[in-house]
Amino acid sequence: MTQNPGARGRRTAAVVTLALALTATLHPPAGAEPQTLPEVRAELDRLYHRAEVATERYNALDGKITRQEKRLGTLRAQVAAAERKLSRLTALAGAAARSQYRGGGVPAEVQFALARDPERALDNASLARQAQLATRRTVGALTTAQEELRTRSDAEGEELRRLRKNRGSLGSHRRTIQSRIREARKVESGLAEKQRRELAALEHRAADEAQAEWVRSGVLDGAGTEGSSAGREAVVFATRELGKPYVWGAEGPDSYDCSGLTSQAWLAAGVVIPRTSQEQWRLLHRVPVAKMRPGDLIIHNADASHVSLYIGDGRMIHAPRPGRNVTVAPAGSMEILGVVRPDA
Repeated sequence: MTQNPGARGRRTAAVVTLALALTATLHPPAGAEPQTLPEVRAELDRLYHRAEVATERYNALDGKITRQEKRLGTLRAQVAAAERKLSRLTALAGAAARSQYRGGGVPAEVQFALARDPERALDNASLARQAQLATRRTVGALTTAQEELRTRSDAEGEELRRLRKNRGSLGSHRRTIQSRIREARKVESGLAEKQRRELAALEHRAADEAQAEWVRSGVLDGAGTEGSSAGREAVVFATRELGKPYVWGAEGPDSYDCSGLTSQAWLAAGVVIPRTSQEQWRLLHRVPVAKMRPGDLIIHNADASHVSLYIGDGRMIHAPRPGRNVTVAPAGSMEILGVVRPDA
């Protein structure tokens, strides 16, 4: 039977259209707007996580800049001291040179041979020898001081170059954070009030389910109920800060980001800990999750980009993300990487 070429072409186009529609349904194009509330929640989690990662990088660089500024101040003081020392030695060397010139630069042995009074000649020779030795020491010290000044000046210049480079990078990190927060807020602003309430309910339900599963695992069976005295002080501090807003890069007293809150809580307890969640995870003593106690820090996410303060009974205090306040939350509601103890 002879087929109509036009009909065959229409059928082929229809098949291609259907295939493309199925492909789009199963594999949405990159950058497509989230459609369902679970998709919106996943997108917001992704965007705020990226913002938090950038925030912790900003905090790490900010801390590095603070240390560099302190070191630069020390180097500048050392350069100034080296300059004063060089100035004194230069004056001493000049005085020694003028003295030798006035004395004709006559060696001590010759002065002894030509002297009429041998006893006075011995005294003069001794003094002349001491003067020559002192001059040599002054010249040697002057050379050393000049080298020290060059070294200190070079170190100061290098530290200043690194500081300026890092300050430029800090601005780049700041723009990255602001851009990612704007992306997340753009997604949120597209939601109707009813959708916002539904999204909040979805988040609470997911947190409760994650917490229930975590508790069922038995992880809290051996957890401590009493923290150390410093741990208790850290919990008291964090409890007083409840309700204060999350602000990236903030470490109190009016607002906090996640690691700003935990570092300040432990500082209030008399223990200095690293500023960022990654450094807290890297440098502080790790304890098994099942052995944690109030005051310990829970590190969240595989990249250690979030941190909270465990307060007991399966709960934590943390600064969640932009637009939220410092709050009490189920400790198992977020992925847990591990636990660290600042006063171990």
